[in-house]
Amino acid sequence: MIDLKTLEVWFVTGSQDLYGEETLRQVAEHSQQIAKAFDASAQIPVRVVFKPTVKSTEEIYKTLQEANTTKNCIGIVAWMHTFSPAKMWINGLKILQKPMLHLHTQFNSDIPWQTIDMDFMNLNQSAHGDREFGFIMSRMRLNRKVVVGHWQSAEVLEQIGAWTRVAAGWNDWQGARFVRFGDNMRYVAVTDGDKVEAELKFGYSVNTHGVGDLVKVINAISDAEIDKLTKEYEDIYAVVPSLKKGGDQYQSLREAAKIELGILAFLQDGNYKGYTDTFEDLHGMAQLPGIASQRLMGKGYGFGGEGDWKTAALVRAMKVMGSGLKGGNSFMEDYTYHFNPANPMVLGSHMLEICESIAMGKANCEIHPLGIGGKADPVRLVFNVAGGPALNASIVDMGNRFRLLVNEVEAVAPQHELPKLPVARVLWKPLPDMKTGCAAWILAGGAHHTCYSQNLSSEQLVDFAEMANIECVLIDKDTKIHQFKNELRWSDASYR
Repeated sequence: MIDLKTLEVWFVTGSQDLYGEETLRQVAEHSQQIAKAFDASAQIPVRVVFKPTVKSTEEIYKTLQEANTTKNCIGIVAWMHTFSPAKMWINGLKILQKPMLHLHTQFNSDIPWQTIDMDFMNLNQSAHGDREFGFIMSRMRLNRKVVVGHWQSAEVLEQIGAWTRVAAGWNDWQGARFVRFGDNMRYVAVTDGDKVEAELKFGYSVNTHGVGDLVKVINAISDAEIDKLTKEYEDIYAVVPSLKKGGDQYQSLREAAKIELGILAFLQDGNYKGYTDTFEDLHGMAQLPGIASQRLMGKGYGFGGEGDWKTAALVRAMKVMGSGLKGGNSFMEDYTYHFNPANPMVLGSHMLEICESIAMGKANCEIHPLGIGGKADPVRLVFNVAGGPALNASIVDMGNRFRLLVNEVEAVAPQHELPKLPVARVLWKPLPDMKTGCAAWILAGGAHHTCYSQNLSSEQLVDFAEMANIECVLIDKDTKIHQFKNELRWSDASYR
């Protein structure tokens, strides 16, 4: 569903006519060589396309205008091989609508001590040419990513690759559609918000369909389709005996499959990239979608429980960013705490809907009562999640702005059997510690719903916020509450 190789970033090199034909020929050759190496790099998941050297206001404007209107172009990597007078860039940068990465590099790695002359110096002027370019972007108050280092270094390749993933996530939001089946959970504040402002700011739309519209599609699913999917469940998961063919709850498995197929058909027909539902509005449905939401997230769709459209959109974006990487991204909720002083932890889970992409090993397919919603017992996948570095991210509507909140965490391998807990679950320790991490999250107004990621970094989420031009608040190993409160006050003053 998510193929990053269909996307491209453009490698644009700046110079000027002042240097003459021979120097500009070498600039073009060097730029082509760099772009070709980037395009072939395993660390960069999208295509990297060379663009001819831009040397004038008109050439810059034309190239950046073409980037805006080229559907598969998700961003620009810009480099000043020589000196490129930055007033030439103003008109182009004014209209640029795609993210920008400024690569501060030079073609050669080392200074050729014995042969260096003024011809070499005139050709290799990135050290000050990039400063000129940096000034105009700062003067214009433009957000961009700056990566410094030699273009062949593994660290630079990894930074560029990570940024292109973020640009892919941002690009995926532009014109995206998310559907809400019913409204958000009644009286809940944080899952609500301004959908008009979100479309203006983020580029995606959120609209509601009555559950009856979905039920109509669910009821049109054929028995043959259901047979095929229930067989797939038995092939992939450890299905409990009662749900297998001949078991006394086999019909519940078929209902779950029917719901999954119906939601998938609805999403495909409407070109939606994610959805929300709520247990308060299930009219005509046999059970709350459990395994359906888990598996659809596994296919790359965004999901938010209780009508939480902001989290559904964030889950989708992070799915795109993490596409092809080891580990997964999932809708999540801080559910309950282990406040043992020697080993404090959070148990993250939800009623049902944790994505199978973060499962440790083979998931169980089980059925249990759900003491909320008033429907039949729902089928769900039950599994543990491995330990390791991870993060939780949440977007909240602060009234005058959106805030992206990120908390780095350390997931903990399962320490005990949980024989009576009938849901997927993960344990983690918030950074810098339980008390500080939880207090900072609450002070920042972070939601109880998040996207839990095993394969993205906080730096990538910060880059994402900068592409969206929204506030980003980071809780990590260096967070101290006094300083954190001041940061929140400064942000409030900045956005006032």
